[in-house]
Amino acid sequence: MLAANPAMQVRCLRPGSEQSPLLLIDNFLAKPELLVTDACQQSFSANSPYYPGVRAPAPLSYQQVLLQSLTPVLRDVFALPAGALSFSVCHYSLVTTAPEQLKLLQRIPHFDTTEKHALAAVHYLFHGNHGGTAFYRHRQSGFETIDDSRAAQYYRALEAENDGPNLPGRDAGYIHGDTPLFSQIAEAEGVFNRLVIYRRHALHSGVIPPTASLSANPAQGRLTISSFIDLQPEPG
Repeated sequence: MLAANPAMQVRCLRPGSEQSPLLLIDNFLAKPELLVTDACQQSFSANSPYYPGVRAPAPLSYQQVLLQSLTPVLRDVFALPAGALSFSVCHYSLVTTAPEQLKLLQRIPHFDTTEKHALAAVHYLFHGNHGGTAFYRHRQSGFETIDDSRAAQYYRALEAENDGPNLPGRDAGYIHGDTPLFSQIAEAEGVFNRLVIYRRHALHSGVIPPTASLSANPAQGRLTISSFIDLQPEPG
């Protein structure tokens, strides 16, 4: 049975000039190996043109444990207004795409939404050096987060850079560290049973080092649970 670890360790970082919160929770679950066992019994498939790998649904009990144990922390750290929290996405994820096969949008940081109160969570369920999650500033605009007021300007800047000499080619592989177009402002290392939570409008990317396993076997690959947590405003 899944349960939160009473000895979990909670830290909040505020990287970059915008200081968008980055929540790190170590030793999150009491028995995280239960999730690895469960993942090995699932059928993974590619379900997104952007995610460089395969996914399978994570158990509903995982969502319940996370919200029951962390809702007060999430409300405080991310200054969430009143309203219920719920999951719109929650799945096991395995990065399986070779670096030379990446599409352009998979070789640069991205944001998931312009909504300020929408959260993303990544729970690392692997051992070894398979990478974590990094956060970035777009050099030309100076943006670290993209909301509705910034989206048009950011897209115009990206379009202008599409014709420039600094556009990452296929030999660039997965982004990690500073590039001519982006500067890295923070990195959460991938540590077994670490949960990281951040606002989905932050520019970010998975860190996939050359040592990372790209196996589709959950027992051997870069297994995570990736989640989107949304705020449902109170009516009235």
